[in-house]
Order: sequence, then C-alpha cells, then structure tokens
Amino acid sequence: MKLTFIGTGSAFTVGQGNYHSNMILETGSHKKLLIDCGSDARLALDDLNLSYKDIHSVYISHLHADHCGGLEWLAFRKKFASPSSKPNLYLHPALKECLWKILSVSLNPFQDEKIELSTFFDVHEIENHQFFWEQHDIKIFQTVHIKKDSKLMPCYGLVVKGDEQTFLITTDTQFTPEVLLPLYQEVDVIFQDCEISSERSGVHAHYTELKGLSPEIKNKMWLYHYQPLPLPDARADGFRGFVKKGQSFEL
Repeated sequence: MKLTFIGTGSAFTVGQGNYHSNMILETGSHKKLLIDCGSDARLALDDLNLSYKDIHSVYISHLHADHCGGLEWLAFRKKFASPSSKPNLYLHPALKECLWKILSVSLNPFQDEKIELSTFFDVHEIENHQFFWEQHDIKIFQTVHIKKDSKLMPCYGLVVKGDEQTFLITTDTQFTPEVLLPLYQEVDVIFQDCEISSERSGVHAHYTELKGLSPEIKNKMWLYHYQPLPLPDARADGFRGFVKKGQSFEL
C-alpha cells in the first residue's frame, strides 16, 4: 500500500509550491482512495499527472473547504465525463446531510430531475467507526478540531492497517494527547497535522506543543498541514520530519 500526499499545506496555502493537505491511498492493484478532496484537489492531482479518472473512491473527514471543497469538481467530472464510473464516497453519517446541503446548490444542473448525493457518488456511511476498502481495515476516530455551542464539529481521523504497517492520519485536530496517546501508541507511523505559525489558530496542534511528546512517539511521527513558512528542524527535535508535497510512503 502506498500513501501519497498531493499537498501538505494549511487551509490558506496559496500557489503551486504547495496545496491543501489531501492524500491518495493506493493498493497494489492501483485502486486509489482520495483522502479528503479540498478546493485545490484538481490542481494538486494535475501536478502529479493524475486526474478525476484515477480516483475510484474518496473519504471525507469533515466539512471545511480544504477537505471537501473539491467535491463539486469531482462529482461533475465523473458524472459527465465518466458516467459509468461513479466513485465511492465514504463518510461518517453525521456529515452526510450537511455535505449535501453544501453541494446541492451547485450540483443542480438538471431541470425537473430529483438529485441527491447518490446521483453522483456511491455513498457508504461508516457505521461503528470502521469500514473496509479494497480488503483493508480502516477505522475512524473523532478528533477535537472545532467546537460550536460546546459541541464538537464532526471530524474524523483514520487508522489504516496497511500491507506492512499500521498508520494514523489525524486529518485536523487540536493538541489533545489525552485523546490521541492510546492511538499513537498502537500504530507504527503517525501523520500529524501541525501548525508552525507564531499566530496560533487554536484548532490545530502546534509544533511547540508536539515537541513535548515523548521521544518514542515523535520517532514515528511525520508532520503536515503547515503554513508556507520556514520549517523548523523537525529531525533535530526527534520527529521523522515534515512531509513534502508529492512525497510517498510504502506502508
């Protein structure tokens, strides 16, 4: 199994130097699962000589634009250019209704035809925080990303059992070791979202916070979702490093 970062940037990354932090999970049979489909997805895929034709499935972690803003593009391209290859859409049930509210305004080119999310995707609602994709076991877990009226916004990271290693992708989360440490300990590799700006958003883990983790945890942690700023020396601080756009991992 191969994991490729089509971008590693934060939500407000601009320019071809980097794109939103979306990834492609690929099996030995070359089936591809796009993990999040942000507004930059079509450009990021094109940079890697890929297109909508290469995407068989997509997983959406939450409903911020850098994670789902490219779904309109993917839905239209698949619908009109490859109508026989409707992509799978995996998501937690808590996201489905709100996602369709977002997309239904723009995905409505048909006169007098009732459309829904399943018009464009084979929708798979993830039950019991687990799903299987191409015979691989994938578990999801709620992250602490944003709270509204004291309630957590639905946002879900991934634990994937690869061919050789089990790995974790945080998607978006605050620094919550009390929640994540048990998961950190059970996996072989960690891909952690990480802010590096001096102005903290409060909704992502910050590099200075992550530096305080144990050497055992940092030694299996890669960092991504960072701002376009000079990068700290992550390896000197005990991490595996910062992921670069286009970087792939055999897992």
